[in-house]
Amino acid sequence: MKKQENAPLRFTSLSEAHRALGLPAPLHPLISLVRNARPPGRAGGGPARPHVLSFYKVSFWPRQNRTLRYGQGYYDFEAGGLLFAAPGQLLGGTPNAEAEEACAHVTLLIHPDFLASYPLAQKIREYGFFTYSANEALHVSEPEREVLLALFRTMEAELASRLDEFSQDVVIAQLDLLLTYANRFYKRQFLTRKAVHHDLLQRLETALAECFRPERLPEQGIPTVQHLAERLRMSPSYLSDMLRALTGQSAQQHIHDRLIERAKEQLAATGLTVSEVAYALGFEHSQSFSRFFKTKTNLSPLAFRRSVQLN
Repeated sequence: MKKQENAPLRFTSLSEAHRALGLPAPLHPLISLVRNARPPGRAGGGPARPHVLSFYKVSFWPRQNRTLRYGQGYYDFEAGGLLFAAPGQLLGGTPNAEAEEACAHVTLLIHPDFLASYPLAQKIREYGFFTYSANEALHVSEPEREVLLALFRTMEAELASRLDEFSQDVVIAQLDLLLTYANRFYKRQFLTRKAVHHDLLQRLETALAECFRPERLPEQGIPTVQHLAERLRMSPSYLSDMLRALTGQSAQQHIHDRLIERAKEQLAATGLTVSEVAYALGFEHSQSFSRFFKTKTNLSPLAFRRSVQLN
């Protein structure tokens, strides 16, 4: 019984979510914009109960009287910020979800079916911030806040008016613009945090060095982005997007670069066969290693070894 009580709430429709929030039925079955809504489970003042939505969620929370926790303990602006969630993502009930549990000023819920037949249906899946953690929220300045709130107001007015053949086009256009601005503001946030992220980059290099210790690779294999993100206590998508903004490379590319460096060292400085090098680097099959090496260097492992020996 206790296990069932702790099980995440699951909402497959906007109507179910509205009922859980104590709100009237949505005006549109596939999209709604609500104000000052608390997450499910907050009615009694307790923590938000874990819940899973079958639709996208975009929440804007206003300036708080207390500083909301952010992953690196750094708070850019106090004008508020945005939180994003994709369908199927577990929300609430985590120690670092202070922002997620705050009373949102505006919450936009969008069922994927609302985007069907529009290019945004594919584009929205490419935005990494929909899979960021709650403590990786977008913090906005006053000018950025006004831009975002104006877009929310336009969508709210359109949804509250009489629906016609242009209503969906107008809302989709505003939503597309909102997400484009969010992407732009996140890039600004990565860049304005260069000094703050310097320590993170150092910790990333330390983690990579640990993962690529010769005695570790054969047993534990090539490190994944998920593994690095867990060690750095952030979501994989945020780690990759942050690295791409700061260094021009994703987390996967950083792993591959380190792997190629180690492969070149083994091929140039040891007498190991290609199969032995592949095993030492965590590859199960030498053919996979050879394909990977040639893709990255335009040379086969043996051709690289010969080129080094000739020099």
